[in-house]
Amino acid sequence: MRTQAIAVLSPLLRNRDYMLLWGGQVISTLGSAALSIIYPLLILDLTGSPTAAGVAAALRAVPYLIFSLPAGALIDRWDRKRVMIVCDLGRALVVLSVPIALWFDLLTIWQLYATAFVEGSLFVFFNLAEVAALPRLVSTAQLPQAAAQNEAAFGAAHIVGPSIGTLFYQTFGRAVPFIADSISFLISIAALLFIKTDFRLSKAPPVRDLRIEIVEGLRWLWHQPLIRYMALLTGGVNLVNAAMPLIVIVMAKELGASDIEIGLIFSIGGVGGVVGSLLGGQVQKRFSFGRVIVFLIWVQAVLFPLYILVPKYFLLGVVYALLYFTLPIYNVVQFSYRLALIPDALQGRVNSVFRLLAFGFMPIGAAISGLLLEHVGATPTVLILALWYMVLAVLTTFNRHVRNAPSLEKIGST
Repeated sequence: MRTQAIAVLSPLLRNRDYMLLWGGQVISTLGSAALSIIYPLLILDLTGSPTAAGVAAALRAVPYLIFSLPAGALIDRWDRKRVMIVCDLGRALVVLSVPIALWFDLLTIWQLYATAFVEGSLFVFFNLAEVAALPRLVSTAQLPQAAAQNEAAFGAAHIVGPSIGTLFYQTFGRAVPFIADSISFLISIAALLFIKTDFRLSKAPPVRDLRIEIVEGLRWLWHQPLIRYMALLTGGVNLVNAAMPLIVIVMAKELGASDIEIGLIFSIGGVGGVVGSLLGGQVQKRFSFGRVIVFLIWVQAVLFPLYILVPKYFLLGVVYALLYFTLPIYNVVQFSYRLALIPDALQGRVNSVFRLLAFGFMPIGAAISGLLLEHVGATPTVLILALWYMVLAVLTTFNRHVRNAPSLEKIGST
């Protein structure tokens, strides 16, 4: 009991192992944020096709549909830290293959597709292991603060990353952002190697039929109506989030923005993300779960159509910032709430089911956005997705499990 009390009171900044994980992921996210804008820019430069750019984004998200369920069960068996290290090493190598191909003038759209798919597959395993490990590094009471600190740092990375990526891309060459991202994965590996905490509460259970273990995760989530609905709601939101970067890029180009200016648009959006993440933990404490979720979904539904009203490209960044302000608050609230409910032995499996539902909509959103942008244009694309957002807001407002959700403090005391 005394150890637990100290853990609750101890500031996160003094938690060495958490700060190592956090620091490594900040650097890795910075590299990935720089590269996230470069993928569609490079594909648009090579092909001139928004559909091709949408396909690449979809391929990065498709692994959630393929691997989430088995990965979650395997994460509960395997050494989580080792999984994260192997995945980071694999991502460093696959990303590095792009500048090598550029060097020899051999790069094709098919290699970019393959890179997106392999990197996305490794991210599924890495991300599930990271989420499952977080409750081992911080106490239940500190989960909202840890989630908020993660979101703040990742938001800052998304301020700096796109501008750095487009600056490197336009000034120093197409290969440089990929090299930088590969280096960021190696730094993440170094941070993981210095973490001393065991990422598992107990030793791995005896190996059983993988299907049985997957079903346990599915059954647990299915009998939690609030978590089940939040997974579907997050999936609906992520459908739009997956479409948003390509929409912003295409609209910015139509308004005359250069590659560097497009990077600045995303950096402006990142400012909103940082502010939102700094408020996320406080919002969790001051307001009920249901009130926050319903309010945020309505705000996003109202803000999204504003993209079609802006007359200048830099105002796209303002709308993006307003939307991005709400997303970290939503993530902090639902993420910390979810982790507090899930038993440690089921963290990998239940989170894999949740993320299958939450991220399974992303390849759909990415692919649809590319097709719509190419065939009907930016304005109809925004209006169609705005209608989708409105439906989500109405459904969430009338969901009794969201409205009546108990507080995180009550969950922690049970």
